[in-house]
Amino acid sequence: MAGDPDSGRAGARVEELRSLIRYHDERYHALDDPEIPDAEYDALLVELRHLEAEHPHLVTPDSPTQRVGAAGRATFAEVEHRVRMFSLDNAFDLDELTAWSERVLRRLGTGDEEAAPAPNWACELKFDGLAVSLRYEEGRLVQAATRGDGRVGEDVTANVRTIDDVPERLDGAPPVLEVRGEVYLGLAAFASLNAAQEAAGEKTYVNPRNTAAGSLRQKDAAVTATRDLSFWAYQVGEVVGGPDLASHLDTLAWLDGLDLPVNDRSARFDDFAAVLDHVQAVEAARHDLDYEIDGVVVKVDDLALQADLGFTARAPRWAVAYKLPPEERTTTLLDIEVSIGPGGQATPFARLEPVFVGGSTVTAATLHNADQVAAKDVRPGDTVVVRKAGDVIPEVLRPVLADRPDDRPPWAFPTECPECGAGLVRGEGEAATFCPNHACPRQVRGRIEHFASRGAMDIEGFGEQRVDLFVAEGLLADVADVFSLDYDRIATFEGFGEVSVANLGAAVDEARSQPLGRLLFGLRIPHVGTTVADLVARSFGDLDGLLAATVEDLEAVEGLGPVIAASVHDWLREERNRDLLERLRTAGLHLEAADAAGDDVPQVLEGMAVVVTGTLAGMGRDDARAAITARGGTSPGSVSKKTTALVAGENAGSKLAKAEELGIPVLDEAAFEVLLATGQLPG
Repeated sequence: MAGDPDSGRAGARVEELRSLIRYHDERYHALDDPEIPDAEYDALLVELRHLEAEHPHLVTPDSPTQRVGAAGRATFAEVEHRVRMFSLDNAFDLDELTAWSERVLRRLGTGDEEAAPAPNWACELKFDGLAVSLRYEEGRLVQAATRGDGRVGEDVTANVRTIDDVPERLDGAPPVLEVRGEVYLGLAAFASLNAAQEAAGEKTYVNPRNTAAGSLRQKDAAVTATRDLSFWAYQVGEVVGGPDLASHLDTLAWLDGLDLPVNDRSARFDDFAAVLDHVQAVEAARHDLDYEIDGVVVKVDDLALQADLGFTARAPRWAVAYKLPPEERTTTLLDIEVSIGPGGQATPFARLEPVFVGGSTVTAATLHNADQVAAKDVRPGDTVVVRKAGDVIPEVLRPVLADRPDDRPPWAFPTECPECGAGLVRGEGEAATFCPNHACPRQVRGRIEHFASRGAMDIEGFGEQRVDLFVAEGLLADVADVFSLDYDRIATFEGFGEVSVANLGAAVDEARSQPLGRLLFGLRIPHVGTTVADLVARSFGDLDGLLAATVEDLEAVEGLGPVIAASVHDWLREERNRDLLERLRTAGLHLEAADAAGDDVPQVLEGMAVVVTGTLAGMGRDDARAAITARGGTSPGSVSKKTTALVAGENAGSKLAKAEELGIPVLDEAAFEVLLATGQLPG
C-alpha cells in the first residue's frame, strides 16, 4: 500500500482535511467566530468520510469523523457528561435520507421473510443554536453544561439560569433528570438586539446562532440576561427513577408535562414516504418561524429499537439530520457593479461566481449602498459569504479575510452614472446615492416597467425585454408614451406578428379604464404604495379633486402622515409631472377612484383594516385587496393590533401566526365573501 501513489495522494488530502476541520471546529465551537458557513464545513467533513471509507487504513482514533465537535475554551469549569452527548450523521438530499432509512430497516431485519413491522418515525425540527445539557436533582436545576466534545463540556449554569424558558424547579420530576436541548436566539430577539447595538453605535452581530453561543459563554451572567435567549428540550440523558417510556415522542410529551419548553412541531409517521413529504413541507415553511432551523431530525421512535440499533463512534444509528439547502455559502466576488433604479437610486451589487444557496443558483447579490460596501469591506476577487433565505434577495454578508491577499485594493463607489454618465449625487446625511438625470435610460425603463406591472396598470406584454426594445427604438420616453405607441412600426420588429401586436394594443386600451388608485401607484410617487394610492384616490374622488388639494387637505386624510402628504403634494406640483398627467388625460385614461366611477359599491368595510395573505383560490391577492378598498376598507401589508381580520389562503405563513397570537379573526374565502357582501365578521 505504501507504494500506491493514489493512496499517498489520499493520505495527504486526509491530513489536509483534518487540519482544516480542526481549525474550523475551534473557530465554531470554541471561539464562536466561524470563518465559513455550515455548508462549507459539512462539505469538508463529507469529503474526509468518503476518503476514509475508500482507504480504511487511514482512519485514526483522533480523526474528526470519530468524535463530536471541539472542546470549549478553558473559560468555564469542565463538566464530564455522565451519558455521552453524541452528534448526528447528516443527509443532504432525499435520496440520502431514504438510503439511511433503508439501512435502519436492514439492521432491524424488516426485510426478512418473517420480518418485524417497520418502525414508526419521529420527526422534529433541527434548531440552529447551541446544544446544552440541564441536570435536575430532586426537581431543582443544579447544573447546565455545553456539549463540548460530547464527553466534556463547559459549566454554564449561572448563564442558563437567566433564560426565562428554563425552569428552576420541576414539579413531579424524578430524583435525577438530565434534559438535553438547544439554546437559541429568536429572530425577533436578534433583530431587537442588533437595533439596540446600532442605536448605541456598537458593532452588530452576524447571525443568531453565533450570537446565542457567545451570549451563553459570557463571563458575566448579567450580560447573558440581556440577550433574551430561549430554549427547546428535545432529549433526555441520565434519568434515575423516571417513568417507563416506550418512545421518543412519549418522552417529549413527558418533558412537556413537566413544564419544560418542547417544540410543538414534532410528528410521528408510520410510512417513510410521509416523512419525505414532511421534510419538504418544513423546507417550504422554514421562514414562517421566529427562530432559525437548518434541518429536520428523523429518528426511530421506539426506544427499544433505538437500543438495538446502537451507535457508531460519533452518532446514533437510529437518528439522522436531514439538512435543508444551505442559506449561506462562500463563493468568489467577481466584480461590484452599480444598478440604477426607476427613481434614480444607484445601488451596488455583487457579480458572483455561481453558487447554489437557499435552494437556487445565485450569480448576483445586493450590497445595499455605499456605506454597506465600506462597512463590509468586500472587494472584487474576495471569497465572500453569501446568504439567501427563501424568496429574500441574496445578500453578501462578509469577506473571508483569511483568503484575501494584502495588496488587494478597496472598492470605490463610482462618481458617474453607469447608464447615462451624469454625475452621481448623495445628499448630506443620506445613505442613498442618486443619478439626477430624469431622462436616464435605465430610469425611463424602470418607470415604465413599474407602470405596466400587475399591481399598477396591469398591462400585459410590457416585460423587461420589450420595454428595453421600445425605449431603445425611441418609442417610449415616459409612461404617457405607452398610450401612443406606433403599432405599425412595432409590427416590423422581429417576433411581433399580427396577433401579438393586436394583443398588445388591446392590453393598452384596457389599461385606460384602470381606476385612479392604480394610476397613482403606477406613477411611482415617493412613499406611495398600493394602500396609500387607493386611500388618496378614494379621499378626493378624482384627479381634479386631488390636484386642488392642499398639503393640509392631504394631512387630514386618516392614515396619511405629514411625510406622505408632503410627498404627494410636492410631486403633483412639479411642472414635469403636471404635464405628464395632462398627457394621460388626453390619452383617455379613467381618472376617477374605483368607488367614484359609478360602480356604486356599498362601503360596508369603512373603518376596517383587512389583511390578505396566502394563495386564494377564487381571486388573486391584488383583486382581494382591491375588493376591500372598493368597499371603504384598507388592506395593509402586515398584521398589527389595529387589524380587523386576516384573510388566509393556502401557505398563509407568518401573518397567520401573528394574527393567532394577537387574537385577530382569521377568515377563509367563504367567510371573506360574506364580509365583502355584508361587512359582518363571522359570529
